[in-house]
Amino acid sequence: MTSQQPSEPDRAGYTPFAHLTVPNAPLYRQVMITFLAAKERFAVHLRPEDVHAALPSEHRPADLDTVVKALDSLVEWGNLRADPDTSRVTAVEDFYRKRFIYQLTQAGEAAEQALSVYDEALGRPGALQAVALYDIVTQLRALLVIAAEEEPDAAKAHLALSALTGRFEALAENARAFMGSLQRTIDLHGVEVEVFLAYKDRLIQYLERFIQDLITLGGRIALLIGELEEQGRAGLLLRLAAAREAADAAPEEAESAEAQGYARWAGRWAGLSAWFVSADGRESQARLLRGRALGAIPQLLAVVRQLNEQRAGRSDRSADFRTLARWFAEAPDDGARHRLWRAAFGLYPARHLTVDADTLAERAARPVAASTPWAEAEPLRISPQLRRTGSYERRGRARKVEDRSEQRRRLAEIAARQAEEIAAARARLTTHGSTRLSALGELDPLAFGLFLRLLGDALATWRPGMTTTVATSNDGSMEIRLTALEDGTTAEIRTPGGVFRGPDHTVEITDLTRTGRIRTEGALTQEVS
Repeated sequence: MTSQQPSEPDRAGYTPFAHLTVPNAPLYRQVMITFLAAKERFAVHLRPEDVHAALPSEHRPADLDTVVKALDSLVEWGNLRADPDTSRVTAVEDFYRKRFIYQLTQAGEAAEQALSVYDEALGRPGALQAVALYDIVTQLRALLVIAAEEEPDAAKAHLALSALTGRFEALAENARAFMGSLQRTIDLHGVEVEVFLAYKDRLIQYLERFIQDLITLGGRIALLIGELEEQGRAGLLLRLAAAREAADAAPEEAESAEAQGYARWAGRWAGLSAWFVSADGRESQARLLRGRALGAIPQLLAVVRQLNEQRAGRSDRSADFRTLARWFAEAPDDGARHRLWRAAFGLYPARHLTVDADTLAERAARPVAASTPWAEAEPLRISPQLRRTGSYERRGRARKVEDRSEQRRRLAEIAARQAEEIAAARARLTTHGSTRLSALGELDPLAFGLFLRLLGDALATWRPGMTTTVATSNDGSMEIRLTALEDGTTAEIRTPGGVFRGPDHTVEITDLTRTGRIRTEGALTQEVS
């Protein structure tokens, strides 16, 4: 049995990160940042006085010895390397003085790079990149052109795939970061109330704009992915990109480089397809993101309502419980805490018993264990009035019931008006018989928004090779059947905000709350005039 010497990283472990957990960690971090800044200026070595002068004033120690001790500790942990400073030796005595110059080690620089990535990830707010959606459409079209050639160019395919996956990874990563920061905003974690109230209108508009782009462009991306996967064209482009990368592989990796490269590209393509195309009963990530963004809007409005109620001085249950907890903490003894408990929650051993000062004194003088059977315990004295009426107190006149009929009437009117508007929008989209999309005329914002949501639901279920798909709205009130056409015609729908135009698709929309069924023609893109 042979033993192997551990490699250098194994011996060193993670000691270059040790300066993060010591009491003087802020000074060590600033010293390392100073060395990184010096390296960017091509200054390799630094003397202690150089480091002391470069430190920010709020982190600069009063004396130089503190900086020297910090440098020596960083050398011990492997972040820095110390070399004798012989450039300023003018006498024999100078050789016996402790003078060093310091520079970054490879391990120290790697640790700082890792910390930079960590800080950047924590501070990244994220974004919903609608521009990335347009870029993805552009790159997918470029791949279609390359795949249509008799002999596709490997360099063009590799560059287009690299640009496509780069934009997609940025889109997915930023979307995850943004939704995480959005949830923290909704929960008011680390967010000032005034800042939130000023920010919420812009945030809601931002979400609505991205959702609209995701509905229109997400369906187009799904169609382009389906076209590329037909007849194995996507696989051919992925193999070309893998072969081009394998040409630069090292000799010991040449045999397996192409297979490994193809596996990597296939995984990236599968991730892109899963993000925009639903399959095997699994919803696409784009549809889940759209649902999450749509759900965030009412949550934001609920937070605003809660803040307004708190500002108006309405009762807040959490504040009441905090006040009660403070009263418990300030109670002088357990007896006072028990009385406070009974007064706050009204929890008594039995409803027909009254616990007063005499009862407490009797229990203190003659305690009775909880395990004592009723037959062996002392009898209870019950008031004749309690036996006769069931209550110690006289029953007075009942409190007058407040008339809230006016408030209920107003709420009923609002609900009825909203229901009428939604019903009118459904009726506007539901026409009997088959008609062209251009024959629908101009749609009002409510009807157009309903149509976009239906169209987005249909496109999210589209699979490669399909010509017809069926989807139902989230509330189950409408059904849409989308069928592709091959005549190359273009349809337009005019709205107050612009013109919705694109390739014709037969769309059969059914109002499930009624018996009517219509067939219309739908478009997949929107162009704002």
